[in-house]
Amino acid sequence: MLAAADVLTCLAAFAAAGTVEGDNFLLWAVALLPFWLLLAKIEGLYDRDQPKIWYLTIDEFPALLHWITASVAVTSLLMALVLESGWLSAKGAAVMWLTGMAATITFRSTARNLWRRLVPPERGLVIGSGDLAGAVRRKLKLEPGHHMTVVGYTEAQSNGNGSRPARTRGDGTRDEIAELDQRDLEQLIASTQADRVILAAPELDEPTLARVVRSCRALGVKLSVTPPMRAMLGTAVELSHIAELPVIEYRTGDPARSTMAIKRAADLVVSAFALVVLLPLMAIVAIAIKLDSRGPVFFVQPRAGRKGVPFPILKFRTMDQDAEERISEVVTVEELEEPMFKLRKDPRVTRLGRVLRQTSLDELPQFINVLKGDMSLVGPRPEALWLVERYSETERFRLEMRPGITGPMQVHGRGELTFQERLAVEREYVENYSPRKDIKILMRTVSAVVRARGAF
Repeated sequence: MLAAADVLTCLAAFAAAGTVEGDNFLLWAVALLPFWLLLAKIEGLYDRDQPKIWYLTIDEFPALLHWITASVAVTSLLMALVLESGWLSAKGAAVMWLTGMAATITFRSTARNLWRRLVPPERGLVIGSGDLAGAVRRKLKLEPGHHMTVVGYTEAQSNGNGSRPARTRGDGTRDEIAELDQRDLEQLIASTQADRVILAAPELDEPTLARVVRSCRALGVKLSVTPPMRAMLGTAVELSHIAELPVIEYRTGDPARSTMAIKRAADLVVSAFALVVLLPLMAIVAIAIKLDSRGPVFFVQPRAGRKGVPFPILKFRTMDQDAEERISEVVTVEELEEPMFKLRKDPRVTRLGRVLRQTSLDELPQFINVLKGDMSLVGPRPEALWLVERYSETERFRLEMRPGITGPMQVHGRGELTFQERLAVEREYVENYSPRKDIKILMRTVSAVVRARGAF
């Protein structure tokens, strides 16, 4: 299906370029189609979905960029060698490239969505227990990028004689204890008809891992491992090798100044453009707010910015005008277990306000905050000062970057996330920042807004 999507991409790119050049490029498309597909294969564009639990089209954006660029370059070169008129014009090549990029993202996303509808979900068996196994199940519930049903899980327990039996539960019908050895592992996998094993053991030693690997290889089942050292590996960004020795590389220094300069330049350009384009829509929203309820159009509140410095955040008002004074009706600050506050059905939210929150239209005025430098397009969620004052020292890492209109929290569950889950995705963003992360989050924000999951 991905290959079929790439065939359509190639045909669309040649058709668009032919329209600009005033020529019919159908024969060229047919002749060069094998080269385009070969380059896609070299980029690994047909080999990445199957080994992974979670894979979206946006995750392969860099590879798609390389593929389309190389394909257009090869096309231009071959045309220059064959045609007497010379190179494909710069305008034609640009149209071919732009069409190819738009088409490959569209067609590949469509192919994956169609595949998920037509093909039964992968059957996953979780081997592990405690918080780690719980986190796996939680992520599989929250994240939309997988196609899996958990058919069972094992809980490793000690029986007092040095062995480690495992209690097995699958589909609510199994409840047996078996030794976690080679034979029982293979019987367990076979009995659940698992397509993939997810190893999430809180204590993982090399012999146990070797047994699981051997069992999965013997049965042709895919294997994913969630390492028990989550705190240790949380900031690991790359696995490299010195000969056969694996080495985990950490990024512990500050981002390069050029990286942050690019981020700020993108903030300025995109926010200025967005304000111009969205001005009519913002005017309509402002009028609707005035007609819906009494009070100002904008909600202005001090929020914690970079390094905790307060700034006035701008939002379209979604609550009654006396919402701040009525906060004691919905929460007692002193009784909050964690510095997070979000109600699923807040009685202070207006009728129009619920719509604005679900569609994220209430966030549009924050482009002004981005233009001023108080915020960024992408970053940790900006929190109220009274919540930030309750942060522990280890939770203040999220203040190291400018807060964002969107960010990792918004694309990984929004209001459905617990405070610790929110911290985890934001820590990964802050400690491993790159412009590529911003691009991925911005592109995923579109689908997150459309789904409106966790928006309240």
